[in-house]
Amino acid sequence: MSDVVAVITSDPIDPATVDRAVSGPEHGAVVTMSGVVRNHDHDRTVSALEYQAHPDAERFLRTCCESISSEFGLPVAAMHRVGPLVVGDIALVASVAAPHRGDAFAACTALVDRIKVEVPIWKRQQFPEGTSEWVGL
Repeated sequence: MSDVVAVITSDPIDPATVDRAVSGPEHGAVVTMSGVVRNHDHDRTVSALEYQAHPDAERFLRTCCESISSEFGLPVAAMHRVGPLVVGDIALVASVAAPHRGDAFAACTALVDRIKVEVPIWKRQQFPEGTSEWVGL
């Protein structure tokens, strides 16, 4: 199925744009997950993040989207942001549309899980005291 959008960008992501990429009159449900930079990780305060992607990350993202779209027979869209982000910024938006909500939720969950495992994007968490650590290396 070719009903996919897969984008890696350094620009802010508008979740409505991702929703529109999958919406249609045949779908009664659009499920969207927005991954937002939070102010903590486990027991540490996080002040900012930096995401870096492998040069082929968008191809991996497209493969994830195509796989989920084919598996569920639904339109799928995902955008992941790279570069410096601050607390509250949107890092990832994934959307799936379906005639019914159960299928949309299941496909969106599968999509996000697959992206987290298969797309080569790494984040560096920055802490208020000036230290940082890489996650996902």
